[in-house]
Amino acid sequence: MKTHQRHFLLAIFTLLASLCLAPLSSAAGKPNILVILGDDLGWGELSCQGVTQQIPTPNIDSIGKNGVRFTSGYVSGPYCSPTRAGFMTGRYQQRFGHEFNPGPAEAAVENFGLSLNETTIGDRLKAAGYATGWFGKSHLGYKPAFHPLKRGFDEYFGFLGGAHDYLDAAADPNNPILAGTTPVNNIGYTTEAFGQHAVDFIEKHHAEPWFCYLPFNAVHAPLESTEKYLGRFTSVEDKRRKTFCAMLSAMDDAVGKVLAKVREHKLEENTLIFFFSDNGGPTPSTTSGNGPLRGFKAQTWDGGIRVPWMMQWKGKIPAGQVDDRPIIQLDIHPTALAAAGVTAKPEWKLDGVNLLPYVTGEKSSAPHDALYWRFGQQVAIRMGDWKLVKGAGMPGIVGERGEKASMKGAELYNLKTDIGEKNNLAASSPEKVQQLAAAWDKWNADNVDAKWGQVNRGGAKKAANKKKKAEKQ
Repeated sequence: MKTHQRHFLLAIFTLLASLCLAPLSSAAGKPNILVILGDDLGWGELSCQGVTQQIPTPNIDSIGKNGVRFTSGYVSGPYCSPTRAGFMTGRYQQRFGHEFNPGPAEAAVENFGLSLNETTIGDRLKAAGYATGWFGKSHLGYKPAFHPLKRGFDEYFGFLGGAHDYLDAAADPNNPILAGTTPVNNIGYTTEAFGQHAVDFIEKHHAEPWFCYLPFNAVHAPLESTEKYLGRFTSVEDKRRKTFCAMLSAMDDAVGKVLAKVREHKLEENTLIFFFSDNGGPTPSTTSGNGPLRGFKAQTWDGGIRVPWMMQWKGKIPAGQVDDRPIIQLDIHPTALAAAGVTAKPEWKLDGVNLLPYVTGEKSSAPHDALYWRFGQQVAIRMGDWKLVKGAGMPGIVGERGEKASMKGAELYNLKTDIGEKNNLAASSPEKVQQLAAAWDKWNADNVDAKWGQVNRGGAKKAANKKKKAEKQ
């Protein structure tokens, strides 16, 4: 064979080999992203948090053990929908008026939904070449324009509202379980179903970069489980607490199956994993406990906004870290983009930061100068160990109506020495109060008014009846 022929054949072989290997090298260069979200899960419930130790959660715990568990992990809202809006956009939801829950579908305001002017994490990762899937709760809009399939996701299985029956797919005709856009008649048990759809998605796309968003409705009310999980807690006498334990155990099992699928395809070192809860536990209604923290869901005390929060990327993030630096769910968006090789542009105005340099040891400083909250007249700022807060139960807190939110009359706490927010230091540290209040005012100046107010269940029912009556006339 002549020299030029050998060179020609070698060139052809090299080209074919590169084409065959291209998908593998592409996948290796873009890590998979897995975001798992618990619903109404209190800060103290996971066994790794070291508080109740009543419910074994080895699979969820493993995410922190294989990476980093943030003990001062926060969310930007003490309520379901606002937190999800912040996660999706990487921006404080008060920037675009998504401050409250809307109420159920039959009573939600006409304009409810994640602003169509905002770009989602799904949009950006899909544009970066990712297969994108969303399995579980949405709570970001009921109308077609707000459907997950219109917000950057290729596949969807779940429901659009804020809560759903765990066993009956057709329990709420206004809020059906959807496969894509088609209602389904049989769900089995939602926790298992959502986990299984995530498993199937990973199996389908394991050879390409994928982004899987898995927002369980567990452990949100109603308290419902199957005997399979209830049988694990026969020693728990309180019926409500027993059911809660079963629900969390079921979610841990489902998380375990998803993580097992990642391991099966040897993707652990090429998958960035996050786990967090959308807000603190609503202890009086579901028994979900917030440990030593003050307050509950829907409050700006730490019990409403400080949540279980962990991340894993084997081979990139050193394992076994426990990090007390304050971070927030807004950080997931830019962290995922950075991992995917997407450069965040200034005009996106992201409030979250890329956490990777902080968890790999490249940076030892705090990721944020301060974190901020506004939930009607409830407000808060955390700066270092200090927190200035106006929370539920304080004088003048009457919901979202009435006076504009302000720091007037706020209380000051040092969370390093007083995690339960019991010792108000405002009187003895007026300069610190002034410093934090000024920072909060500066942040709030860039926010907009809430686009809709809170709608509680009683108010929602009245609104729905009024709506039906008007339609009959």
